[in-house]
Amino acid sequence: MAGPVRMLLVEDDEAIAAAVRDGLRDDGYDVDVETTGLDALIALGRADYSVAAVDVMLPGMDGFELCRRIRESGHRLPVLMLTARDAVEDRVRGLDVGADDYLTKPFAFPELAARLRALTRRHEVLGRTDLVAGDLVLRLDAGRVEAAGAPVSLSPREFQLLRLLASRGGDVVSRDDALDEVWGTRHIEQQIVDQYIAYLRRKLRDAGSATAIETVRGQGYRLVAP
Repeated sequence: MAGPVRMLLVEDDEAIAAAVRDGLRDDGYDVDVETTGLDALIALGRADYSVAAVDVMLPGMDGFELCRRIRESGHRLPVLMLTARDAVEDRVRGLDVGADDYLTKPFAFPELAARLRALTRRHEVLGRTDLVAGDLVLRLDAGRVEAAGAPVSLSPREFQLLRLLASRGGDVVSRDDALDEVWGTRHIEQQIVDQYIAYLRRKLRDAGSATAIETVRGQGYRLVAP
């Protein structure tokens, strides 16, 4: 890792926070620890972080609400949710509010470190430039989309799915790939991908975009630019 990566850890358990902080510092991270969602939002307003790990069970504002507010404020840094709950519904809820990945406690430290490295690398690669597909421009830093110069309002999940399609350069994205990359799990019904594709198609059509999402029978979806 080239130089320290500044990270925000939001964890109210002092023992866990200290262990994770010390381990990540040894791994090359510059770690700030906050114990509440409100303190985390204040910290995000003061400093520029490359990645955040957020515990779900925080006092007051929980991790889901914190992640939602982070995204609403325009921050696009990768967020890894940490939780003792392994229910599929909780994982889906975390991803729906804008989290990038989900790790269940207790976890092995090497897995935590590996996931953070992967999130940081992906953010660094995608965050440096815009992604263009036909008349669509994806502002990756800000999580915004423009169609023929006009803004298109997308949810965080819709944006992630469109980014995945646009990044494939017209190649097919399977439903399993979409579940892995956008939802972070294959343990949910594949029909949710079809549902979000329908949302995207309607919004792109309403925005007057000539770029279309094509169904490839038996394989998945691809983005087709005129």
